[in-house]
Amino acid sequence: MKAIHLPLVTHLHHHNLDLNKNTVPMVYAYQDVVKTSKKSNRLGEKLSNLLNIQKNDPPPSTHPNWNNIHEDKANTPTMSPKEDISDRWRDIHGVHEWEGLLDPLHPLLRREIVKYGEFAQATYDALDIDSLSEYCGSCMYNSHKLFDKSGLNKSGYKVTKYIYAMSQIDMPQWLERSKLTYTWSKDSNWIGFVAVSDDEESRRIGRRDIVVAWRGTVTPSEWYENMQRKLESIGHMDSKVEHGFLSIYTSKCDSTRYNKSSASEQVMKELKTLVDFYKTKSEQVSLTITGHSLGGALALLNAYESAANFPKLLPISVISFAAPRVGNIAFRDELYQMGVKILRVTVKQDLVPRMPGIVLNESLQKFDDLTGTLEWIYTHVGAELKLDVRSSPYLKRGFNFIGIHMLETYLHLVDGFVSSSSTFRSNAKRDVALVNKACDMLVDELRIPTCWYQLAHKGLECNAYGRWVRPKRDPEDIPSPTSREENTHGF
Repeated sequence: MKAIHLPLVTHLHHHNLDLNKNTVPMVYAYQDVVKTSKKSNRLGEKLSNLLNIQKNDPPPSTHPNWNNIHEDKANTPTMSPKEDISDRWRDIHGVHEWEGLLDPLHPLLRREIVKYGEFAQATYDALDIDSLSEYCGSCMYNSHKLFDKSGLNKSGYKVTKYIYAMSQIDMPQWLERSKLTYTWSKDSNWIGFVAVSDDEESRRIGRRDIVVAWRGTVTPSEWYENMQRKLESIGHMDSKVEHGFLSIYTSKCDSTRYNKSSASEQVMKELKTLVDFYKTKSEQVSLTITGHSLGGALALLNAYESAANFPKLLPISVISFAAPRVGNIAFRDELYQMGVKILRVTVKQDLVPRMPGIVLNESLQKFDDLTGTLEWIYTHVGAELKLDVRSSPYLKRGFNFIGIHMLETYLHLVDGFVSSSSTFRSNAKRDVALVNKACDMLVDELRIPTCWYQLAHKGLECNAYGRWVRPKRDPEDIPSPTSREENTHGF
């Protein structure tokens, strides 16, 4: 199979969480980092059979002339003009649980979902996964450059903080860490960022929006193999969450450079700084947390902690993509009681949202009289926007469990979704070529190369002497735990 883009996911030590404490796509290394094993393929087939997912769907709808359609798309902008949503933002962010907005999908909500999905996609596009790089596992750019290099320079947001998570133990076999003896860090990975809307965007959307974007992973077979873990208590009530997710969120070590504080502590410190600053200016502030795959799980943990630390102080919403189950029914109910609004975007054929708890999940709640409070099963949280890969005439049929799970596939489907009873919208704006960034999902008639998003010459440059060498990173893009990366607020 083709090489795929795999963010870093590791097994980590667990530290208890104390909630009482305070388009210009950047060319990127999608080279042959990973080749899916036959074992993974067999496991994917078994899971698809178990979950009754069809592998041989009917052929796609045929278009009279693919070349004309592709040329027409090439001559139109990839974004619609931004609309003023200042009087609708509470509805768009789930004040009424998105009732009446999902099917059919309201155009304003579609635009906002894509916006937050592109923030999550930036955590993949800017990640250095070149095993020959001394900065493998870091962001390739400093926070001032991230959005420019990721094609988000018109987003109206500014990055204020990078987040790092531990990675010191048991690297999965499917990911090669740096092969070099000296690296920027042997203990940490870049896992996401915090950003805030600028003045112009804040006027358009009706409030000052703080965003947290979390990076995830993409291999469904590895989810199945690595998430056979116990539920673990969080907070002080009956809420429990999957051990591995909580470990990634809370792990830290005094001997490291980037994780003397955990991802949890890093993000909460930044959120407190931003919320305090904008509240002193009497501004309306919101917190929107997004993530894909594992990032969707971390987004829920982040929302839970934020709601506990800022009770009733600001509206908190989560817009996640391909997120797995995270905790038990008590965890779900506590999130509801704290007022967190959660919208899960899923794809019918994707395996990851069905994990963990393929069998022992929220469907057993109907037997509550027999089973009791069900503290030991996993459950999903929030409203669901459910998509279907078969709705798009641009996507290949068959069961490609890697391509189906890719965030770019999700964003393509969101952009074309009108309703569960309608066809894919013909005036969808996003560039369909983005789907094949790191997989092989587009029909061959479009003539878009597979896994095309990669470094020119695989990162080598020809120097003044005619020799091909690996260029040095700009000093400002070298990861640093010092105040240079911290001083990004501009206030």
